[in-house]
Amino acid sequence: MSTVIERHGLTAGTEYKGFTVSVSEQSNGRILDLTFSKETVEKFLAAIEEWPIQALEYKSFLRFRVAKVLDDLCGNKLQAFLVDTLTDRQTGALLIKPEGLDDVSQAEDMVRFCTAVAHLMGRSNFDAMSGQFYARFAVVNVDKSDSYLRQPHRVMELHNDGTYVEEDTDFNLMLKVDEQNMEGGNSLLLHLDDWEDLETFSTHPLAYRPIRWAVPPSKNISKDIYHPVFDLDVDGKPITSYIDQFAQPANLEEGVWLSELGESFESSKGTQSVRVPVGSFLLINNHFWLHGRDKFTPHPELRRELMRQRGYFTHKKTLRKPRQ
Repeated sequence: MSTVIERHGLTAGTEYKGFTVSVSEQSNGRILDLTFSKETVEKFLAAIEEWPIQALEYKSFLRFRVAKVLDDLCGNKLQAFLVDTLTDRQTGALLIKPEGLDDVSQAEDMVRFCTAVAHLMGRSNFDAMSGQFYARFAVVNVDKSDSYLRQPHRVMELHNDGTYVEEDTDFNLMLKVDEQNMEGGNSLLLHLDDWEDLETFSTHPLAYRPIRWAVPPSKNISKDIYHPVFDLDVDGKPITSYIDQFAQPANLEEGVWLSELGESFESSKGTQSVRVPVGSFLLINNHFWLHGRDKFTPHPELRRELMRQRGYFTHKKTLRKPRQ
């Protein structure tokens, strides 16, 4: 699984200018650990000091400017590595740790660092829930929201992001900003090629039939979207755009099939449980990785704060055929 590392003249576990790459011990070999040295992080923050998070919110071109700063600090090897990793179906996932960014008081610096990484390979979509190119939200012990996103005491089922928007969602970046009184709640990840029932469901007559997708009020989107659960990448391999909460089956046949599909995802032995430390973030290809979250152990003062950016690739490589 180290083909991406080797393709860039890198060796797993070796420190390069600004960063270290290795195969994650928390995975079956598909997830790579990318660690930025504390020196790199400090130099990056010093170089972009004049651009606070508000500047990145107001001026979208600055998001690419800070990305270039980070790539320069890494000897201009980082961008190509990120592009190849995220578009390589054998991997397509990174657990990224910027050393020294590990406290909630540094939350805005965390967001700025994540923004630089994301914009080396793509551009973050507008997030209607927050009204920005990213969203920050908290999970607490008692929840009254209208989706499973903030509900801590149940498993958040495996899904893809962006199922209910018109823009393609090629990648998903998930940062842990803070957590208090926390036990459990690991990220759950399933690569389609590790799913035992991929062929069964991707060849089903309903696999490529458009399904209606609609969301609750908190998403701030009122328009329904129609697309199938499955599509094909440029090599003709199946990819997915699925989330159980927002699928609106038209009839009994669709409803039963979607239910069986969800049960198959949740029972897959290919699912990987990944612990993400505070200040670290997952960056995954949203087309062939599904993600979810394990349940938390109840605690009256439980709190986890997260940040997400999801977007589309802006480089020449692509993995997804355009939506029809």
